[in-house]
Amino acid sequence: MLAMASLIGCNSKPNLKPSFYLGADLSYVNELEDCGGIYREKGEKVEPFGYFAKKGSNLIRLRLWHSPEFNTYSSLADVEKSLKKAKNSNQSVLLNFHYSDNWADPSKQIMPRAWQKIKNLNILGDSVYIYTLSTLTYLNGRGLTPEIVQIGNETNIAIIQHPDSATNGSINWKRNAFLFNRGLQAIADFNKNNHQKVETMLHVAQPENAEWWFKDANANAVKNYDWIGLSYYPKWSKYDLSKLESTLKNLKKSYGKKLMVVETGYPYSTLEYDKANNMLGKDAAIKNYPISPDGQLSFMLDLIKTCKNAGAEGVVYWEPAWISTACKTQWGTGSHWENAAFFDASNSNEALPVFKFFKPIF
Repeated sequence: MLAMASLIGCNSKPNLKPSFYLGADLSYVNELEDCGGIYREKGEKVEPFGYFAKKGSNLIRLRLWHSPEFNTYSSLADVEKSLKKAKNSNQSVLLNFHYSDNWADPSKQIMPRAWQKIKNLNILGDSVYIYTLSTLTYLNGRGLTPEIVQIGNETNIAIIQHPDSATNGSINWKRNAFLFNRGLQAIADFNKNNHQKVETMLHVAQPENAEWWFKDANANAVKNYDWIGLSYYPKWSKYDLSKLESTLKNLKKSYGKKLMVVETGYPYSTLEYDKANNMLGKDAAIKNYPISPDGQLSFMLDLIKTCKNAGAEGVVYWEPAWISTACKTQWGTGSHWENAAFFDASNSNEALPVFKFFKPIF
């Protein structure tokens, strides 16, 4: 065993960059609290953003939709509310531009309705640039500038596609690179105009897609970004932790970018606690990590070790506060993730052992 040492704790200053980010995507919290959701430690109610900071989180990830289709959450006003909570608890923020009105993911990247009548690529690029720049300018004026900005979410199949477009599985990299670079240029210009140092990230899902995707991006002159962000869900990945580590090392060597796993998750239970079906069921189990509170923590600690060994600089858990409430999703009532959250659905949403993830001792 290595000498015992804590990798990271909570920052005393929000702008002091840690050597390693350990964070949480808390995009759902405002909605869940509005629906009566309560989080507890030893039976006492806790405020999520402050509680995550107390436990050692130093980064909050937040998704931003252009004009949300389903309800008003993940809008700019909602993100502003969450940013205030994150900053007030001395946590950095990774702002995730989906460039969509709904979920952007490896299977769909539907452009906002406001842009769907645009036929000219240059005008679409201007829309990306202006939207990105104006959003950051607005937040900066309120003292809420994020530390990192993500240009697109899980953009495996490209970014900002028209809903009527047919891709036949191939990426039009001339178009793709142009739109990425317009978003990146907006942040570069924002930094220059406002004397800021907001960092940038590109993000794809699952490590097995990362090497070919970033190779193609690089070949098409998408180079001026700071971070490679990956989703790593064992259920949907062909790679175990060992293969993840080798992939991260290869990416680091090839592109010299900082690396972060910005989405991951592992269940503590196989039970369904509401009428919203769980995304991670029994089929999410992997060898050596039982689906249990201890198994969930063990997986997360080993994921941190893997990322550290590979030279990565952060791990973010996706929606650890997505507890079951009376809220409706687009597919059911409740949560599709309560059995993979950090709060025990069988015990009044009591904090689980996995919170030790934020202060690992090795």
